[in-house]
Amino acid sequence: MVNQKPEEKARQHIDKLLESAGWTIQDYPDFNLGASLGVAVREFPLDSGFTDYLLFLDRSAGGVLEAKPEGTTLSGVSEQTEKYLTGVPNRLPKVEDSPPFSYESTGTETYFRDIRDTDTRSRMVFAFHKPETLMEWSSQPDTLRSRLKTMASNHPLIREGLRDCQFEAIQNLEQSFAQIRPRALMQMATGSGKTYTAVSFIYRLIKFAGAKRILFLVDRSNLGRQTKKEFAQYITPDDGRKFTELYNVQHLTSNTIDPVSKVCITTIQRLYSMLSGETEFQPENEEQSLFEISPDGRVKDVSYNPQIPIETFDFIVTDECHRSIYGLWRQVLEYFDAFIIGLTATPSKQSLGFFNQNLVMEYSHERAVADGVNVGYEVYRIKTNITEKGSRVEAGDYIDKRDKLTRKVRWEQIDEPLEYASNQLDRSVVAKDQIRTIIKTFKEKLPAEIFPGRTEIPKTLVFAKDDSHAEDIVHIIREEFGKGNDFCKKITYRTVGDKTEDLIASFRNSYNPRIAVTVDMISTGTDIRPLECLLFMRDVKSRVLFEQMKGRGTRTISHTDFQAITKDALAKTHFMIVDAVGVCENDKTDSRPLERKKSVSFDKLITSIAAGIRDEDNLTSLAGRLSKMDREIDEKDRSDIEKASEGKSLKVLANGLLDAVDPDKKFEKARDIFKTETPTDDQIKNAGKELAKSACIPFDNPKLRNLLIEIKNRNEQDIDITSKDTVIFAGYDEQAKEKARTVVDTFKKFIEENKDEITALQIIYSKPYSKRHLTYGEIREVAEAIRKPPYQLTPELLWQAYEQLDKSKVKGAGVQKLLTNIISLIRFASGKSEVLEPFPETVNQRFEKWRAQQEKAGGRFTQIQTEWLVMIKDHIATSLSIDNEDFELSPFYEKGGIVKAYQLFGNGLNNILEELNEVLAV
Repeated sequence: MVNQKPEEKARQHIDKLLESAGWTIQDYPDFNLGASLGVAVREFPLDSGFTDYLLFLDRSAGGVLEAKPEGTTLSGVSEQTEKYLTGVPNRLPKVEDSPPFSYESTGTETYFRDIRDTDTRSRMVFAFHKPETLMEWSSQPDTLRSRLKTMASNHPLIREGLRDCQFEAIQNLEQSFAQIRPRALMQMATGSGKTYTAVSFIYRLIKFAGAKRILFLVDRSNLGRQTKKEFAQYITPDDGRKFTELYNVQHLTSNTIDPVSKVCITTIQRLYSMLSGETEFQPENEEQSLFEISPDGRVKDVSYNPQIPIETFDFIVTDECHRSIYGLWRQVLEYFDAFIIGLTATPSKQSLGFFNQNLVMEYSHERAVADGVNVGYEVYRIKTNITEKGSRVEAGDYIDKRDKLTRKVRWEQIDEPLEYASNQLDRSVVAKDQIRTIIKTFKEKLPAEIFPGRTEIPKTLVFAKDDSHAEDIVHIIREEFGKGNDFCKKITYRTVGDKTEDLIASFRNSYNPRIAVTVDMISTGTDIRPLECLLFMRDVKSRVLFEQMKGRGTRTISHTDFQAITKDALAKTHFMIVDAVGVCENDKTDSRPLERKKSVSFDKLITSIAAGIRDEDNLTSLAGRLSKMDREIDEKDRSDIEKASEGKSLKVLANGLLDAVDPDKKFEKARDIFKTETPTDDQIKNAGKELAKSACIPFDNPKLRNLLIEIKNRNEQDIDITSKDTVIFAGYDEQAKEKARTVVDTFKKFIEENKDEITALQIIYSKPYSKRHLTYGEIREVAEAIRKPPYQLTPELLWQAYEQLDKSKVKGAGVQKLLTNIISLIRFASGKSEVLEPFPETVNQRFEKWRAQQEKAGGRFTQIQTEWLVMIKDHIATSLSIDNEDFELSPFYEKGGIVKAYQLFGNGLNNILEELNEVLAV
């Protein structure tokens, strides 16, 4: 053993990997090809020399494997294996004319190549493929990579049903596949339909590229359920049936993959559990986002699992997963011999690096807003004294003391002053008037400034710091708005009563609740299209997470669906961020810095243990806290813990954790497991894993975890009922105003640069008043011109910008959607109008003036004639003109059309139309 040559040592590792994958290993003098489906024969003589291993598939030569010492660079070894592939004697049965499969391996690094691939290229694999897999591949007329080369040209992508950005993304991805690039990242703004895009290209990969199975990774189980619904609703563009009528889609709720599934949806946590050989994984461990669990900083080690071979998946799609899966969990992804496609709205440096900088699609929020795929947002800032500076309660004053979990309150007179900083708010100290002042200001400013003119409360999502903070916010919102329980709901990981999914569905589809308060359940991925307002009462340090949270408001929604939820608004035109903590002003990092263990909360620590994060720091930290808890609890708590842990006391639980990191215990365990007096470092490491696994089994039980968290959190919050909070500032932030100035300046620049080129601008600037007849097509020309680079403007964006800069000169609350409003914008920007008002309002004023002139001249109209004149006026307001053909359109057609119009106005109809066209639309 000691004098082993490096190549012999490498072969030992290789043999172990081959056997794990189902190969029978034999020496040439004793080979028996009938021993199993896959036989690897050492030192087999070929016409070109002796190959280290000749691989037989059902008695036919299928490939070769060259073994090299650890540390050997393998890029040049493929020439040697290719020589051996062509040197297999003609007398031997072969899978094909020339065996197609070649491996080069050092036991720690392995490369694989199928010489039938177009532009055949070696690729690194985690281990060897099973013989059954190579048999299946050899029976196929062409390879997956060859099919990918021609898929786009042989099966052109159907544009129907896809947004332009989705069509472009799939086309670019398929170009990447054609180049056999193993990884690709698609950046698409939240709300632009990333999942629909993914389902579309997955369908093509299965149908046209012959993908055997595809893995779809989500951040948490709730998003997995949502993704499965997307597959179920997807209608295939060429077949017309739904995806799930053609192919099986499995959302993993157990650690078993259905052999007939074409798509498997799961989280990285469950996948790691499966690769680790665990038969069960608690569903609760998938309900919390990785964005909310502090990573432990340790890479997740993975060993070959014969039950889940490396060829299980041909493609892996990672949908908006936490950055740590490309670092700490990356070996889980790299275990599979699969193409990896990342979907994200907010790529970080880490994710770009993992995907080899292969960004096949870059579709930003700004571009999505310009395309009408997303809605834009503005920031409204609320500052209060206590939020910014904290407060002080003097000695002798009374405060409330509250148990955080039971929420039982008692009254106490304090002996010493209670002084607290802003960062203690809603953690150790609750300042009720601080929460109340923010909510009261929010309520007052909603109809006045945030959503001017609205009478209904827009669908609003409030981000709280934790469950206790969320509870306080819910009660204060109900009280300040004077509404019942249905009006405002808490939707958090700890919500009891209604199912979380039912609450989210109500928030999405029903009139109530109008306001939802959450911590993490709706921060990423969840689709709430009617949502118009995000109120941040917690700070966020991670840029990626913050962008995800903002993304909840970007979703577009049809006017009909929107009005069914929010009846006093025509359309969802933008969303508002109401920033009560400075979240938009604070620096963000691409990734959240790792927390030191001493600052990790107990519930996060024990949840991390249950999720499989069992590094030495985590184990010792939990052991220490359990030991401390053991000195503080009473006999009832002790009894409850032992009942929930099947008889184990806190001392036993803590000691088990400490055993898993004790060098002597690990050494002893290694000797027992491996039956040796001198275990190796790897054996000791594996023994430590076994000890940790055994010690952590009790924490898989959510009842025990929740009980321990409840007992640990039985500490009191100080509730400041004395300090009075005041608003320092409430209004649009300076960045928003600066942005508005830039938008307005850009529009003025557009007018100046194009007033001699674009017909509508020529008419407004150059023609006499009586000859300023604009057509709808001419206004559309302006709209299309301002939307294009370098301007990238929309009428909605312009209207909002003018409103922010000088609200006193802007009429017509909110953003206006009518294309004819461009006329009002041009006139206001060029100084031809002192007030910016919706074009229909201008038309209304002119119409009333015209009617007054008619009556003064003796022309009176009947009630039904007046109704028709109002319909004519409304048509001109939206279309700039009217002629006889327009009477075949709604609402005229339903009321009798042109025939009825002539009955009402006789031969004077044409004169009336001509006059109204000139008076109302000039």
